[in-house]
Amino acid sequence: MSIRKRLTLILLSMMVLTCFLALVKGYQKSMHHGESLLDDELKIVAGVLIEQPLALSTDAVQVSNNSAQLLYQIWQNNNLLSGSSSLSNNQISFSEGFQTANVAGQRMRVFVMSKNTRKVIVAEPMAKRFELAEAVILSAMLPMLWAVPLLAIFISFFVKYALAPLTRLSKQLASRQANDFTPINWQVTDEEIKPVINRLNDLFKRVETAYLRERFFASDAAHELRTPLSSLKINVHNLANKQSNLQDHQELQAMSQGINRLSNIVEQMLILGRTQPEQWQRQFSEQSLLTITQQVVSEQYDKIDEKNQTISLEGDDFIINGDEFTLTTLIANLLSNAIKYTPNNGQIIIKLASSNNGFSWQIDDSGAGMTEEQKERIFNRFYRVGGDQHPSGEQGAGLGMAIVQHIIAIYGATIHLANSHLGGLTVKVTFTGVKSD
Repeated sequence: MSIRKRLTLILLSMMVLTCFLALVKGYQKSMHHGESLLDDELKIVAGVLIEQPLALSTDAVQVSNNSAQLLYQIWQNNNLLSGSSSLSNNQISFSEGFQTANVAGQRMRVFVMSKNTRKVIVAEPMAKRFELAEAVILSAMLPMLWAVPLLAIFISFFVKYALAPLTRLSKQLASRQANDFTPINWQVTDEEIKPVINRLNDLFKRVETAYLRERFFASDAAHELRTPLSSLKINVHNLANKQSNLQDHQELQAMSQGINRLSNIVEQMLILGRTQPEQWQRQFSEQSLLTITQQVVSEQYDKIDEKNQTISLEGDDFIINGDEFTLTTLIANLLSNAIKYTPNNGQIIIKLASSNNGFSWQIDDSGAGMTEEQKERIFNRFYRVGGDQHPSGEQGAGLGMAIVQHIIAIYGATIHLANSHLGGLTVKVTFTGVKSD
């Protein structure tokens, strides 16, 4: 829920609660004042009735009162002079003053006045008092209740107006490129927004420094290492050709393997530095996934043949808007891992298929697979399953899957790791926005 909606709901809730409490308090006050006024009215009526010039007769005067809004009896020396028809001819036993009792089948407010030999009993229904209180409170509160929807509109508008700087800031941040660390340069008068912008600008500055340091250090270091490594390779090769001693030749071979491994790490670091989304998306063009996959398989077929592995490529071709280098690197890293960790005489299957979410490129192998913990860590830089102690004995830099993750981000694709029906690992990459050939 947005801050605007939350604030509007909170303010409206507090307003409705306040109106309800005011309604209850107003009802109580209205009842209190209404009772005082109506009690005074009963006193006046009783005073008027007690002064009436009524003579004692055989039959008492019965006054019909169908509305029953005011009932009375006038007694003199225990003889009924006059009274409401709905009241009994028997004298109602009440002490002098005010009391509340059941009279004529309803709850009544009763006032008794005595003067000399006369006694007047006046009764008024309590319902009248409640109706009066309700009428007073409703007449006072209804305009406020009708005003609540209008107030809701005003509150929503002014909350939106007050939060406009945050909305503007959010839109500006959303429109920024991933590598845009320029400060937010616009003036605001709101004291609450100023520190937010200042902190963001400080954060942008620190992130830019860390970003540039991380981005260029690895690629610069790797680039500087390429020349001495190439020189070492040449010198080791020349020495190997001159050595006749088998032991010396084995030592040089081990040195050559170490140099090759270091060269592989350097190349992977250079590729990792080049796989930035904003760098590649500007040069996308239509690429055939089937053609690129076939090309990568042919380039690595010597390794497959050396381990006597079986590889198959299934599915139809799909065209993707992308870059040949990044797609080749993605497929080459995934295929290379499958070859490395699949034992001799193993099986590898590559599938190209369409799905509801787009198009998927999937590779299955019959290797040892991964645990759930290993799947969570596989995309970390320099992490290798089992390290150099992996049963396959394959050497590596632990950067291949980190590069894969970078390329996945370039295409806005998703990657999923699962256990394969072949016994090893399934790696499924799903692309969107592709078309079949």
